[in-house]
Parts: sequence; structure tokens; C-alpha cells
Amino acid sequence: MPAEAGDNEDGMLAAGPGALCGQLCALAEGAGEEILGIYGSDFAVRGKSDSTPVTDADERAEAIILAGLAELAPRCPVVAEEQVSAGRVPEVGGRPFFLVDPLDGTREFVNRNGEFTVNIALVADGLPRLGVVHLPVLGETYWCDEKARAWRRRGRGEPERIHCRTAPEALVVIASRSHRNAQTRAFLENYRVGEIISTGSSLKLCRIAEGAADMYPRLGRTMEWDIAAGHAVLSAAGGSLRTLDGEPLRYGKPGFDNPHFVARGLD
Repeated sequence: MPAEAGDNEDGMLAAGPGALCGQLCALAEGAGEEILGIYGSDFAVRGKSDSTPVTDADERAEAIILAGLAELAPRCPVVAEEQVSAGRVPEVGGRPFFLVDPLDGTREFVNRNGEFTVNIALVADGLPRLGVVHLPVLGETYWCDEKARAWRRRGRGEPERIHCRTAPEALVVIASRSHRNAQTRAFLENYRVGEIISTGSSLKLCRIAEGAADMYPRLGRTMEWDIAAGHAVLSAAGGSLRTLDGEPLRYGKPGFDNPHFVARGLD
């Protein structure tokens, strides 16, 4: 991670930059344990004002993460999905800030297919510099460290470095399980596609980062907290995430909405 993203000169980070990544992983995994406790129960599903679903798992996981970040980085703003939904939106300005999606893939959670994640990212200078993506059901954690290296840990195993692969002639495309549309299908007609894999949440970006897929076009609405952590992991693994105009996708935008984008491994 570039020095400016991890420096501590303004006192925002209680943890030194070298310690922060490991603590973010532990925080995401702790939130994942809380989610699993609810996942096995007869939980209720409620609708938010934007017609998306929310459960106690979203809210309790977010509370755990917010409390942990308040200790790790007491002066660093946190933009968290459920807080924003409730109208609590911090002013980030040009400062580093955290983006939190405590349960990305609530539809996958409700459908009990296991394809949901806990996402925490640190943004600096408009780009995600650190990112943690944890999959509670699979027991997998992906992260980007302070030296811009991408890692994966499965269960209690040792961390493994991961890298994007060079794209083959026939691409493996990964697509949203819940949000694939006609515009996406039209976009893919411009490419030689060998296989399309469907999966949910920010797991899609991690699959490209580990070399299991080559491209993920998202021609639909997303929010910054949906993708920032996976974007950090993908970039550290050698991939890219750009708008349809070919520009790097940046963070801290008004309203935190994303434009359409395409994530890729190595060309």
C-alpha cells in the first residue's frame, strides 16, 4: 500500500499501518461468526426504503464492525451500508475513510446458498488501498495487505498469495446471480466467452483475483461499499476495475453510487 494510505501522521489510525490489515481480517471474521449464528435460525426479512432486504444479521454484523473500527481508527470516517440507509452519512472530504458492507449478498443469505460476504475497505485518495472479503459459510478470507499483495486463507490453513491469470482465448466470465440483465448479455456478445459462472456478492471479484475467472461486467446499480474491498484484492492480484469509458473507478463520489464497470484479470 502506498505510504500516504497507511501513514499515521494525522492520528486517525490507532493501530499502526503494519498492524491494521490483520486486525481488519479478524474484525470481518468476527462479524462472520455473528452472521452464522443467525444464518442457522428462523430469521425475519424486512424491506428497506430502496426495496432491498435487510435482516438482523446485516445490522448486528455492522454493529460489531463499527465498534471495532472505532477502536482501531477513532478519527477515520466510516461509511457503512446500514448506517447510510438510516440516514447517518459521515462527511469524508478528502480524508481516508472506511467502506463497510456487513453482509454483501443479503439475497444469497436469505436464499441460504452461502454466497455472501463481509466487506471492509480502507479508501485513500479515491482508491481502495486495503480490503478484506470474508465468506462466513465457506470459511474463506481474501485480503490485500499494506504491501499491495493479495492473499487467501481457507479455514485454518496458511495464507496463500493469489494472482490473476492471463486471459485465455475463450473467457471465463463471472456474472451476478441476482442481477444479470439484457444489457450484460449484449455486452458479452463482443467477446469470445467459453463459460459463464454465476455467483453472488463480492465473491465475483475474488474469483478473478485468484485466477478462477477472467471478467465480470456489471451493467447495473452498485454502491461503493459493495465492491471496494473486492476491488482492493483484485488490484493487488494484478487485475483492474474500470468504468465503461476505461477510467479507473474511484470512491468517495456523491451518494456513493457506482457507474457501470468491468472487472478484469490480466489481458
